[in-house]
Amino acid sequence: MSQASTPHAVVTGASSGIGAAIAQHLLAAGWQVTGLSRRPAPIDHELFTHREADLTSDASTLAAAEGLTPSAFIHAAGLMTTGALGEFDNARGITMWQVHVHAASLLADRFIGSMGPGGRIVLIGSRTARGAATRSQYAATKAAYIGLVRSWAAELAPRGITANIVSPATTDTPMLTDPSRGASVPRMPPMGRFIKPEEVAATVGFLLSEPAAPITGQNIVICGGSSL
Repeated sequence: MSQASTPHAVVTGASSGIGAAIAQHLLAAGWQVTGLSRRPAPIDHELFTHREADLTSDASTLAAAEGLTPSAFIHAAGLMTTGALGEFDNARGITMWQVHVHAASLLADRFIGSMGPGGRIVLIGSRTARGAATRSQYAATKAAYIGLVRSWAAELAPRGITANIVSPATTDTPMLTDPSRGASVPRMPPMGRFIKPEEVAATVGFLLSEPAAPITGQNIVICGGSSL
């Protein structure tokens, strides 16, 4: 990364799951990491800083981002609410849109002014973006990432900044047992186990590296065979 001797990444959702794994992966690689989440992250590292942020609130989100000038922004915060058509929890659906899509847009818009050549944006999507029964509201928020990222990639390519999505299949995180999933049973990938958060983090780490400079506007699916 060409922006600084110690590159700086902002990671949302760093308190658990994929976000925490990404933060830890980057710290091990020598990055300075600022984690944005409602709860403190269980990370004790001299290069890690936590800032409390409620991503459903513009004021809280922007306050947490104040003064940050990262060379990479990774949006890993997420939640899932399920429900068949005719049984939507519309309030939760709006919350998912705020956390997944609106917060990503708000923060990317805030950080892009400080990014130079080598800058990186990565959104953590989901294989479910292709559609899944009882998960339409969730799927719609993740599908929106494709429009965002491909548009940003086209705008930012001349500046040497990339934007990509990493979309895992069912990943072994606390979301698997979240009561808001309702009766939606996690689907085991054909490989016979769930995706590991560390595997998602490693893919993100590569996309932030210099060898990944030509990769932009892409949706990298980590499916364990689920797409076959």
